[in-house]
Amino acid sequence: MKTQYYTATSLDGFLATEDDSLDWLFALGNVNESSYPTFISHVGALAMGSSTYEWMLRNAEKVASETGSPWPYSQPAWVFTSRELQNIGGANIQFVNGDVRSVHAAMRAVAGDKNIWIVGGGDLAGQFYDAELLDEIIVQIGAVTLGKGKPLFPRRALHPSLQLASVHKMGAGMAELRYEVQRQTPNEQGA
Repeated sequence: MKTQYYTATSLDGFLATEDDSLDWLFALGNVNESSYPTFISHVGALAMGSSTYEWMLRNAEKVASETGSPWPYSQPAWVFTSRELQNIGGANIQFVNGDVRSVHAAMRAVAGDKNIWIVGGGDLAGQFYDAELLDEIIVQIGAVTLGKGKPLFPRRALHPSLQLASVHKMGAGMAELRYEVQRQTPNEQGA
């Protein structure tokens, strides 16, 4: 079981525009021609920030037209928010706030031997990294620049370090990079 941040970014490191638009991403390719179908089949639980969830609410019609449902996930989801948000009918969602550690324990229990997906945003993924709960970052980089927007990972990732595990070309406009978060073993920490 891994905790994974699976996302897409512009070449200059933004997940979305300043007004939370993902139109730049959808123009780059078909999700079914990416690693997503295989990735999602190994996911047992989701974590999502409130901005990502609110994007889902605002774009429910578009999501439903592409996936058949305004909430395209069968896995249970934990939405991190300090505000009261509307629930999407039929979705298995828990609204939570506070430290990611206690929520991660609940997610692990539900996910079983499947993975936990940190859907977004970048700051939420960073909180899991800071708590040493993030195992992998899988990022698809699009051949566009946005200049400004929502950052991919708004913090320094020096210790633990990231190790490039694979690179995969996806058509003419995307590349997928997979990084493993390297943690020190107890022997290395004491040395």
